[in-house]
Amino acid sequence: MNINTNTIVSMTEANQNFSRVARIAEKSGEAVIFKNNKPKFIVIDVENSDYIELSDDEKIDIVAARILKKYRPAFEELAK
Repeated sequence: MNINTNTIVSMTEANQNFSRVARIAEKSGEAVIFKNNKPKFIVIDVENSDYIELSDDEKIDIVAARILKKYRPAFEELAK
């Protein structure tokens, strides 16, 4: 596994400043969190990562599920 040194974050820093980890993942596609000087976790930007490739239909399903969850009471009221 090759790790870009610009994407490495310590566990302590990730715990105290997760928004920085998210920004690194957003910019680079991933952030690697080290624990005890070893790579332990990878945070990935799902939309811009090669780790998880989603088809357009899968992306639409995810968005639709989010909308349904957020507005479910309104949809249930409309269905009456």
